[in-house]
Amino acid sequence: MNKILLISLFFSLLSLLSCKNDGAGGEYPKKTDGSLTWIDMQTADKISNSEGKMYMIDIYTDWCGWCKVMDKQTFSDPEVVKYLDQNFHVVKFDAEQKEKLNFQGKDYEWMPVGRNGVHALAVELLNSQMSYPSIVYLDANKKPIRVSKGFKQPADFLAEVRQIKG
Repeated sequence: MNKILLISLFFSLLSLLSCKNDGAGGEYPKKTDGSLTWIDMQTADKISNSEGKMYMIDIYTDWCGWCKVMDKQTFSDPEVVKYLDQNFHVVKFDAEQKEKLNFQGKDYEWMPVGRNGVHALAVELLNSQMSYPSIVYLDANKKPIRVSKGFKQPADFLAEVRQIKG
């Protein structure tokens, strides 16, 4: 009897560990190391959002120095991390990514304009005013609320997200 129970427990645990959650219809796994649990645009579009959280989208580029500073200083601040994890789905979106994607039922592609090109979804989210870093806030139904441009220190950013959350 103990052997059967042990084998059953083993296979149950194994099946739990091998499950892959792609965010479709469910939620995404949370980190436990004190850092933000960033998701991509496809995951943001697919999650069920049963908590009714708003969305905070960090629109960045690989070459943007202030984007890197904001990652290192602001998005690693423990108070910022805690507040965002409790109140927002946090999304990272490279404005120059070349992968096609579908968001809210609409297809978006990279466009070969400017020096490095730009993704059409970034253009739409930023109302064609390309500036990095930019934070786009969406409500729980993924409708735009506000665009916030430029680097922000942790205290300033925290004040902003608290105001957005209401």
